[in-house]
Amino acid sequence: MFIINKEIVHALILIFAIVLTFIFPKTNLANYDLQITAILFIILYSVKRFIVAKDIYSRLIESVVFTLVIIGIVNSTGGLTSPFFFLIYFLLFSLSLILEPIISITTTVTLIIFFLLNLPANQDFRNLMPIISLAFITPFAMFMGSEHIESQKLKVKSQKLQEETFLFLSLLIKNHLKNIKEALENFVGDHQLEIIKKSVNRMEKLIEKFEKDK
Repeated sequence: MFIINKEIVHALILIFAIVLTFIFPKTNLANYDLQITAILFIILYSVKRFIVAKDIYSRLIESVVFTLVIIGIVNSTGGLTSPFFFLIYFLLFSLSLILEPIISITTTVTLIIFFLLNLPANQDFRNLMPIISLAFITPFAMFMGSEHIESQKLKVKSQKLQEETFLFLSLLIKNHLKNIKEALENFVGDHQLEIIKKSVNRMEKLIEKFEKDK
């Protein structure tokens, strides 16, 4: 339930950020776009460096700032005809990797709706190609985000398995070393020597098995 709520919150925050980027070029603040962009990056650096400690909040702030900056640049330089429109493709992939894969879908749908609402009348098919391209690129962004999540899960699982293996081996080796130590302290003949040999052989086999598995 927490994951679903988290995804919804992230989607709503990014939708709000996208709405702002479409309103921004129609205001007087559009004359200060470079200054506002610089302020956003300063805020991002300051928040990540001095305020936000949790990784999830840090990634959300990054996503919001990059969304505001990239879509703001595109809308301020012509929208669908902007020479920087390709940056939106990178944004979709980045959001899918930084946050959740589903975010690429909600972002794309929001962008398509607002681009269509702001589309001048009597547009030919060529001018609609950028909007169509967003719909086609989204599944790839979502797939990459899903693969990234699976890769992270496998990495965590591998680290946990390695830690458990080291713990298991250390306990076994300590036990065999204890047996050897006791045999040496009570050494009186062949019986203790046989215990030592068995313990050494078992340790050698454990080490060999670990090296093969590694």
